[in-house]
Amino acid sequence: MGLMSLTNEQQKLLLKIANDSIAYGLTHGEALTVNVKNYPEELQGIRATFVTLEIGGQLRGCIGMLEAVQPLVMDVAKNAFLAAFRDPRFPPVSVAEFPNLDIHISILSPSEPMSFKSEDDLISQLRPHEDGLIMKEGGLRGTFLPSVWDSLPDPHQFLQHLKLKTGLPRHYWSDTLQVRRYCCDIISDEL
Repeated sequence: MGLMSLTNEQQKLLLKIANDSIAYGLTHGEALTVNVKNYPEELQGIRATFVTLEIGGQLRGCIGMLEAVQPLVMDVAKNAFLAAFRDPRFPPVSVAEFPNLDIHISILSPSEPMSFKSEDDLISQLRPHEDGLIMKEGGLRGTFLPSVWDSLPDPHQFLQHLKLKTGLPRHYWSDTLQVRRYCCDIISDEL
């Protein structure tokens, strides 16, 4: 699914849902409840999303789902609220910060397992600025959205930092390491 399947109006509607959910959270302490039937069919599909919040280009919160479990509009409303108020790396967004938030919505494609024989083989298959990765080892799991390539453009570094995020040593390697790839469509308030 490319963004081509969502009209400009539908993209703006998703950004409005995210914004409204954060505004609702500021006064009610919970995510906005959306009635899925009130939205266009394209926004009712079961999709996984991440909502990233920034202020002045600095990360202010990012929460999302790797598996599609609920309609797109509900996922965006929930993740916008969680990114604003439940990201453990940041204090909750304040009323004063709210007008300065830049909202980015990443709509994930279903992930696909990658097969590789070695770390070099895996690195050779990576598509910088296109691939989001999910790394799994035992009970550990971590992900990087494709947008992380902006700050880690070198595939070796990208992989090393993903290992650290997953909870593994930077130079860790094993035959049981699993990696899945996915792509994202990104909707930003620059529309």
